Amino acid sequence: MTVDYALLGTLFMVGLFGSGHCIGMCGGIVAALGSNRPNLVLLLGYNLGRLVSYCIAGAIAAGLVVGLAGERYQALIPLLRTLAGTMVVLMGLYIAGWWQVLTRLEQLGQIVWRQIQPLISRLGKPDSPVKSIAAGMLWGWLPCGLVYSALSQALLSDSPAMGALAMLFFGLGTLPAMLATGWFSSQVARWLQSPALRKLMGLCLIAMGLLMIWQMQQSTGHPHH
Repeated sequence: MTVDYALLGTLFMVGLFGSGHCIGMCGGIVAALGSNRPNLVLLLGYNLGRLVSYCIAGAIAAGLVVGLAGERYQALIPLLRTLAGTMVVLMGLYIAGWWQVLTRLEQLGQIVWRQIQPLISRLGKPDSPVKSIAAGMLWGWLPCGLVYSALSQALLSDSPAMGALAMLFFGLGTLPAMLATGWFSSQVARWLQSPALRKLMGLCLIAMGLLMIWQMQQSTGHPHH
């Protein structure tokens, strides 16, 4: 496995800048785990499970692309990098509230989510470390444009192991906001969901995505570099 440190750093930043969106998607259950008397063990368990589900998704996505492309994988890299940059731009527009096109992608994710929802009901209240980890692993498959944007980056991984590592770094980027929301509950959630902060985070993601696309165009246009 070749470790792409630039990819890991990019995914960490995507998770960090997009964490306000995470609060809107998963903030309810995270706040519930920390309501009244914050329970750090349950919060950590839930987020551990969530990161595990991201790693599994990253491994599957990278494995499928590498496996299906075979020897043509390297030739697909420019296209995959452009796709990844475009997805980050779209995520920035989504978070800022300027264009909600990624909701269509989230609707497709409902196909998988409908199979997982009954398991969440069967699990019951995540009131133990094991249940909180299991809840995180299930809720990690919630249809989410931010996760899909990160998965488009994971497609640049040359192996399932690198795909899993890439999504781990994305998850680590979302961790500070998710833990803070669970610990301080509604105060942090309101701050992270404020329109001004969401626009700022959206602009950061748009800038990152455009930079990725520009760098890809530069590298393909100047092969001697």
